[in-house]
Amino acid sequence: MKSKYITLSIVLCSLLGVSSCDSYLDINPKQVLDQNILNKPSDIEGFVTAAYARMCEMGSLDSSPYMYWWSGSMRSDDCYKGGGGVADAVGSFGNISLFTYVNPNTGALDGTWYNSYQVIQRCNTAIQRMADFTEEELPNKNSFMGEMLFIRSFTLYRLKKLWKYVPYIDENVVGMSDAFEAVPNRELDKGNDLYLWQRILDDFKKAEELLPLDQMDKGRVSRNAATAMVARTILNMAYEQDDRHQVININKELLAEALPYIDKIIDQEGGRVGLESDFGNNFLVEYDNATKESIWELQFALDNNFHTAGRFNRAEGLNHPWMWPEIQPGNFVFKCCDFNHASYTLTNAFKTDENGLPRFEDYNEDDYGQYIKNSDGSYNLDIVNSGAKPYFDKYTWDPRFSHTIVAPGQPWKYDPDLLFHSTATRDPITYSFLKPIKDMPHPDCGCIAYDGWQFNSMNKKMIRYDDVLLWKAEILIQLDREMEALPYINQIRTRAANSLVRLTQADGSYTMNYHIATYQPGINCNWTKDFAWKALMWENRLEFACEGHRFFDLQRWGLLEKTINEYFAIERTRFDWFNDARFTAGRDEYFPISQPQMNYSKGNYTQNPGY
Repeated sequence: MKSKYITLSIVLCSLLGVSSCDSYLDINPKQVLDQNILNKPSDIEGFVTAAYARMCEMGSLDSSPYMYWWSGSMRSDDCYKGGGGVADAVGSFGNISLFTYVNPNTGALDGTWYNSYQVIQRCNTAIQRMADFTEEELPNKNSFMGEMLFIRSFTLYRLKKLWKYVPYIDENVVGMSDAFEAVPNRELDKGNDLYLWQRILDDFKKAEELLPLDQMDKGRVSRNAATAMVARTILNMAYEQDDRHQVININKELLAEALPYIDKIIDQEGGRVGLESDFGNNFLVEYDNATKESIWELQFALDNNFHTAGRFNRAEGLNHPWMWPEIQPGNFVFKCCDFNHASYTLTNAFKTDENGLPRFEDYNEDDYGQYIKNSDGSYNLDIVNSGAKPYFDKYTWDPRFSHTIVAPGQPWKYDPDLLFHSTATRDPITYSFLKPIKDMPHPDCGCIAYDGWQFNSMNKKMIRYDDVLLWKAEILIQLDREMEALPYINQIRTRAANSLVRLTQADGSYTMNYHIATYQPGINCNWTKDFAWKALMWENRLEFACEGHRFFDLQRWGLLEKTINEYFAIERTRFDWFNDARFTAGRDEYFPISQPQMNYSKGNYTQNPGY
C-alpha cells in the first residue's frame, strides 16, 4: 500500500546500517551532524526524505503541529474535547478547550514546539548538505531545495499561527546549542510581527521558483503547493494585529498582491486542479493521492516496516469511536478513545431555510440534545439510535453535514448497512453523541491498527482547491468587489448540492432532508458587501468544519473573543462543564511559550501577553 509513492522509510537508515533513524536523525537545536559523513550527492535524498518522514512520524498523540483537531477545532465553536469525561485530558486538552487555565506548563505545547523544530532542523541540514553541489552533480537540486524551503516555511507558518512570535531558524544558524539558544522568538526592535511573516513569505516564494509543477513521486511538494502558501501567507499578513493580537487594519494593497498567485492556480482548473465532483472524495482513503482537489497531502502508510505499527497518523489516534463496531463477541474494530465530538452549535450551523440558504439568525435556538431525552433528563436511546428523527426531520440541511458529522442511527462513512450506534460514544452525558467523521475511515478500509491507541493511515490533505477558491472570494469581498466573489462561493455550494449520491439509507432514501441553493441576488438574497462577508464566513465554516480551520479563520478575522464567548454562553446552558470557560482577548489568541522552552532559551524568548 502506497509503496509507489515517496518512500517514507528513511534512506539514511540503510546508509548508516542502523535500526532506528530516530536515534540518529531526531535533529534538534542541540545536535548537528558531522559534516564529514554522508556528504556525497547520492546521500542528499536521504536527508530530504528524513524531513518528510518527521512530519508524519509524530509519536505522541498531542504534539503534531500539522494535525489541527485540538488546536483549531476543539479551541473553536466546532468541537468538544470528547473522551472519557472532563478529567480525561491528554495534553491538558480540557484546559486548552476552556482557555481559562492555560499556562506555560500546559501539556501538548512543549511537544508541538519541540517536534516542529526537529522538522525545521532536518530541512536546514538537507539545505546545508546540498549547497555545495552543482545541478550537474545533483540533478534534483532545485526540487530538493524547494521542497526543504517549503516544509521549513510551512512548519514555521504553523508555529506562527499557534504562538505568533517564534524563532526563525534557517540554514545559516549553525554550531552547538548556544547558537540556537541565541535566536530570539521576537525581535524587539521590530514594531510588529510582519517581519516574521515576510521571512516565511520570502521562503515560500523561493520554493515556488525552484519547484516543478509536477513531481514523479506522489507526496512530494509541487509548485502549486508553494504558490498556494504564498497566497495564504499574504492573506494572513493583510490582517494586521497590534501587540494585544487585535486586528487594527486590513491592508488592501497586500490582499491585492495575493490575487495573482491565486489566479496561477485557478487558471489550471480543468487540468491539474479542480473540485471533485463529490465532496466526500476528499475524505476517503481510496482517494489518497488521487484527486485534483488535493494540492498537497501528508503521506501515511500501513505497510511501512520502519516502525512495528507502520507510519500512521498518530496525532489523531485518540479520535476513533469507542468499542465499535463489534465484529465478534468482545472484538471491536475501533477501540479508542472517542475524543473529538461535534458541538451542538456547529451541528445547528448546517440547517438551511426555505430558500436553501443558511439560517444565519436563528440557527442555534434549539439543539440535538433537546430532542433525544426522556422527561427525567436521561437519554432515550431508542430515539438516539433511530436517528433522532424529531430533530433532524424538523429542518432541512446542507448536505455537507453528512460528510462531516454522523449521529447514531445514520450511516457510518457512507455505508447504509453500518449505522453508527450510541455504544460507540464513551461519555454521552458530557459530550453527547455527534461524531466528526471526515478523518475517520470505514472499518473495512484495510488502513486501521491498534496497539493500545487507535490509528489509521489515511493521508491528510493539507491544501485543497476549495481553500483557494474561498481565499479568492474573501479577498474580493474585502476589496469591495463582492459581485466578483459570488461565483466562487456558488461554485462551492453547487458542488455541495451535487454531493448526494453517497448520502443514502439502505432503502435508497436520503439520510436527511437536504436542501441547499446558490446565492441569487434579488431572488433569495440581497448581495451587499456585509451580506457577502457573512456568507463567506459561513461557507468557510461549513466547507472546512472539523478540519481545524475554524479557530485560525476567526483569529485572522479578529473575531475570536466575540465568537468564542458567545459560543460559551449558549453552550453553558447545555453542558455545565462550560461554566469555567472564558476567552480573554489579548491573551488567548495565541498559546504561551512552554516553560521548558523559556528555560532553554536562557532569557532570549519573550513570553506572550497575559501569561
